[in-house]
Formats: sequence, structure tokens, C-alpha cells
Amino acid sequence: MSFDPKAIIGFIRSRADYPMKMKELAKALSIPNPSYSHFRSVIKQLITKGELVKLKRGRIGLASELNLVTGTLQVTRAGVGFVPCEGKEDIMIPAHALLTAFDGDKVTVRLTSESSGRQMGAVVSIAERTERRIVGTFKKGKHFYFVEPDNPRIHRDIYIGKDDTLDASEGEKVVIQMEPWVDAHLNPEGAVAERLGFPGDPGVDMLTVMRGFNLPDTFPPEVMRDAEIAAGQSIEDEIAQRENLTKECIYTIDPEDAKDHDDAINVEKLPHGYRLGVHIADVSNYVQEGTVLDKEALRRGNSVYLPGMVVPMLPEVLSNDVCSLRPHRVRLAHSCIMDFDQKGKLLKWRVADTVIKSKAKLTYEQAQEFFNTGKADDSLAHVADNLTLARELAQALTKRRFAEGSLDFDLPESKIILGKDGEVIELGNRVRLESHRLVEECMLAANVAVALEVFRAAQPFVYRVHDKPDLKKLEAFSEMMKRIGRSFPVSATMQPVQFSRFLEGVKDSPESEFINELMLRSMKKAVYQRANIGHFGLAFSHYTHFTSPIRRYPDLLVHRLLRSRVNGVYPAPFTKRIIPFIDSAASHCSTTERDAEAAERQAIKVKQVAYMSRHLGAEFSGIISGIIAHGFFVRLDHLGVEGMVRVSSIDDDYYQFDEKHFRLVGRRTGTAYRLGDPVKVKVAKVDTVRHEIDLAIAGLVSAPKVEGKQLKKMREVPHHLRNKRARR
Repeated sequence: MSFDPKAIIGFIRSRADYPMKMKELAKALSIPNPSYSHFRSVIKQLITKGELVKLKRGRIGLASELNLVTGTLQVTRAGVGFVPCEGKEDIMIPAHALLTAFDGDKVTVRLTSESSGRQMGAVVSIAERTERRIVGTFKKGKHFYFVEPDNPRIHRDIYIGKDDTLDASEGEKVVIQMEPWVDAHLNPEGAVAERLGFPGDPGVDMLTVMRGFNLPDTFPPEVMRDAEIAAGQSIEDEIAQRENLTKECIYTIDPEDAKDHDDAINVEKLPHGYRLGVHIADVSNYVQEGTVLDKEALRRGNSVYLPGMVVPMLPEVLSNDVCSLRPHRVRLAHSCIMDFDQKGKLLKWRVADTVIKSKAKLTYEQAQEFFNTGKADDSLAHVADNLTLARELAQALTKRRFAEGSLDFDLPESKIILGKDGEVIELGNRVRLESHRLVEECMLAANVAVALEVFRAAQPFVYRVHDKPDLKKLEAFSEMMKRIGRSFPVSATMQPVQFSRFLEGVKDSPESEFINELMLRSMKKAVYQRANIGHFGLAFSHYTHFTSPIRRYPDLLVHRLLRSRVNGVYPAPFTKRIIPFIDSAASHCSTTERDAEAAERQAIKVKQVAYMSRHLGAEFSGIISGIIAHGFFVRLDHLGVEGMVRVSSIDDDYYQFDEKHFRLVGRRTGTAYRLGDPVKVKVAKVDTVRHEIDLAIAGLVSAPKVEGKQLKKMREVPHHLRNKRARR
């Protein structure tokens, strides 16, 4: 009998009359004794995927036949769980039905009933525990010790035995190693594994984030040794075998504080258009497959950028030195050289192992100053003509890309300026410059060309893909647009250009930022995988990640795959070996990318909350960015900070949530709070543990009114449905 998982599932579905124990199933499938261990591992994989479930007394059954679903549990701040169900709405798990499951655990759920049209369920077993160390605040009760987790999705305090405190003090930030939790009627238990320090001490805030997301702060000694050896190798023989581009006018454009430069460009004018060279640091020459250095890079998956610090994928001796395309240094590169016509259409391309020498290290601000004034300072003068051509080409590429439906979510990026002790000196939003877009367009073009290069040769590859949006989520987005007076009809056959035109039509409206965010949430996340399904958001049929191998493992893998080709194809043994590795690495790196994004968001929020805690009572202007039944969110102008105004804090009227029009309306005055409305607020409360900011209304910049029949109808709402005014 084959160990093909589909064959096993098919056998169980067609011939197994009841759930069997592992050995019974092996006997029924005629599995020989030497193969039993392999068979067990395949069955365990199917259990982890949720296709099979392990029942009491060790019996194995089909999930679909037992009204069971297996998935990753997500727990809200309120302690309610949700488990994704393919093709259907998430299954809701009430707090009392979670058993001992934590957020992030893979659980098996029995479907129970429906409530308000939503499928309900209860956890019956935990298929796989997430690797968990919990960060929180150490507390001393009257007769016991416990830790209050920082993560609001962890809905129970952790009991600490008196011999497991590591002498932690009240209020100290600690890391907890969990004990097995088997009884949901008792609090989970753990031991203090590390003391991080007290909130407010320099560096503790970022260390807390790092531990909460299992981010490493050092490299193992063997990895550092491997990196030093790789960095010290001679590259003279390698240089002799490569295309020499050291005479070309190649340069980098990066943030002012960048230390790792993994991409450089140059552009020349052709009779029919332009030739663009995108030159990427050839990290694959230094990070060899299977080394401890390579395994550590894969484990990390990517670099993580926190305020004031970086958790790098590679040791600095590589990322900031021998692999970095520093000016006037000979460097190994992987180059993609592309020809375009005057309108930015890709005509032809080639990929080559090269050696380059950057002629200049420009910052985005330097390049933008040149674009604005036409004046080139001494550091830029020798590349000014080339930069002018790059600007012309980038403008053509942008115009063409948007015409084909590529989406451009214009969302603000936080800017945080720190003092030497990590204290926030200034908050704001980064200004998106034309020079940023120039580099983006060059990198996008190279990623497309490289994807086409391998796809046309029909070789296994790792693609960056973005699937079409789920119709149900689109319908929910469309309904939300109706509530704020916008029309966005949806269908199963929608193309990117329809989304692009809609965003273009709302870009100057007060609620533009909210609409961009909401549309982005309605879409699926981009991932890495071997099957190419295109990139919906960018409107590209072929796309990969090639341009950042210093900070992303998939890019490093792409370089390795490109260099493994012989006359455009892989050797047969390499193909057979690399396919399962591509699949596992792509899945793993998609996960580490999501974790990195979550860590970066959390770190930014921690710094923002710390900054606002020093501004209690201060007034700010802002825009209403979201509305729910018990309040609304306000994004403060020029700060990138969001806080909440609770209905209970507005004491001039009784306010009711008008769900149909997505607004809060005062029953007596008719004053309405709507998405996109400008407001003045003051900072009422800052919770530095839960990272929440409470705001209070200091005044409406403009005070729209609901009048006439609409207001009369709202006044007729039964009293028990009204939001109550807060007690003073």
C-alpha cells in the first residue's frame, strides 16, 4: 500500500467502517513492520492538517465523518475563540468551551449549534501546542504568585510556584516557561525562565516584544564561526568567472541610516527606450546550502525591524560588510538586465552572475532633493544623468502598472525618532517620496523578469503569490461602502483594475485612509509557494522575491535556484531534491513573515503608547478612523497614533450606533460622529500594560447634524437598546 496521504484517506473513507487504532489501520492497509514508523509519521501529519482526528483510546477517524474540524485557534481579547473553516465563516468557540487551548494552538473542534447564523463549536482536543514562552508582569497575591500575560489573547493568568519565581519582584517583566496544562478548571502553571527588568528601564520594552514573539537577540557561536569563515573566503577565482560590470555607473539608494545595501541600479538610454540594470548582492555565494549558517537563516526566515534596532537574518559580518553593496568596493552580484520601450513595456531581459562596484551611496532624501531642484551636490553629480534616466523610466513603469490595475494602498508608515536610551523623542508618519517609488519600480520589474525567466523554462521555483479575494469578504466590504455612501459592486470575476479605479476615486476623501485599510483587510495575504497563481494586488501574472537576499530567505533561495541552472534548467537530481525543500521553506517563510509583521506592529504600538503616556490631558486634532457600537477610533494627525473615544465618555447626549449609516448619533441634539470626520480630542487615559489609549472629545471641527425623520425614527428606539450615559 502506498504511503500517499490521498490514498490513505481514500482507503479510510471507502473501507473503514469505524475509527481504528493505529495498529489496526496499519494491518488493514497491509503495512509491513519495517515501514510502520514511516506510516505513523504520515498519519500524524494528516492529524496535524486536520484531515484525520485522534479520538479517545487512540482511535483514528475522518474529521469530516465525525462533525469535527481541526484548525489554528485565534482568541480575542474578550476570551472568545475562532477557528478558520475552509470555504465557510470561522467557527466561534465560547470562552467556556476552549478547554486548555491557548491562542495559536492547533485544536480539534466539534461543531455544536448555530447562533445568529454563525456556526458554534467546542474544543475537544489539542492537536498541537504552539511553542510557547509567555511574557508578562510578575504579581504577588496574598498567598501565591502569578503572571499577568502581556498578550491580551492569552486569557488566563499563569500561576507561579514559590520555588519557581527566580526571585522576581512585583511589577517586573518576566518570561514564563509553561507547564503542561491539563485541567481547564485550574489556572495554567509555569516557572519564571528569565527576568527582563522593570517597565520604563532602557531597552526593556523592545526586549519584551522580542521575547513575546520568540525573536532571537544573538546568533549561536557555531553560526558566527560559519559566517566569519564565509566572509573571509577569497573571491578572486569567482570574480574571474563572472561578467565584469565594475565600470558601469551603478549606485545604491537607501534610507539614511541603512547599513545593509542589497540592491543597486543603473539605467542607460537606448534608441527604442531604456536598459535597466538591477544588481542584487549575491548572498548565495557566501551562505551555502545545508551549513549551520544557512539553517539559522532559514529558521529566522527574515530580518525584523523594530524601532531603533534590527533583528537580522544574517550576522553583521555578512549583512553589513562583505555582502553589502558599499560604494567603491568590488562586490559579487546577481544582475537582472532588462530592456523597455518608451512606455515601460518589458521587451527582453537576461540574468547573470556579475561583479560590480557601486559609484555612489545615495539616500532617498538626496535623490528627492535633486528631483525637486535639479541641482546635484558633489556626492551625486557623477551619477546625476543616470539618475535622471532612472526617473524617466520609473515614471513610465508606474503609469503602465497602474493602467493595468496594480493596487497602490496609500497607507501611512510610522516614523519614530528615539533618544539614546530608547525614549521616543518624536512621532510621525514617513513621507513617501518619488525617490522611494523609483526604487520600488526597479525592484518590481526585476522580480517580474526573474519569475518569467524560470517559469518559461518550466523549472520548480518559489513564487510570491497573492490570490483573488474571497467573495464573502468582498461583499462585506461592499456593504460597508454602502453605509458610508460609496458604491462598490462586487462579483466573483472582479479584476484588479476595478479595485484600482475605486481607490483612485476616493483618494482625496477624508475617509480615504480608512477605505484603503478596509480594502486591504478584505484581501488575502501574499505568500510564498511553488505553484504560480500570479499576484492579484500587483496585477502581475508572474512574480517572485529576488531583490533582498540579505533580509529575506526566499530571495536567497531564488538566487540559489538561479545559480543551480545549467543551460536554463536544473540537473535532474537537484530537481528531485529541491522540490520538497521549496515547499517547506516557502510555507515556513510565509509564517515568519507574518510573525515579523505582528512584532513590528506591536513594537511601534509600545513606543507610541509610551510617548502618549507623557501627554495626558494634551489636546490633538485627528480623524475618526473607525466606529463600533460602544465608541469610535481617532487617528491623531501627524502622529500615526490611534486611540478610542468611548460612548460612555461623551456626556452631552445619549449616543446610538446607527449601523446602517455607520455613525454614532445623539438622540437629543442629532450630533453625528462619522468616519472621516475631523475632531479634537484630549488624552484621557493611557494603559501601558494593555497598550491602549483612551481619548475624550474636546470638540468637533465641524458638527454635522441628523435631523427630521431620521432623528425622529432614532428617538423611537426602545430604551433598553440605547447606549447609557456614563456616570461621572
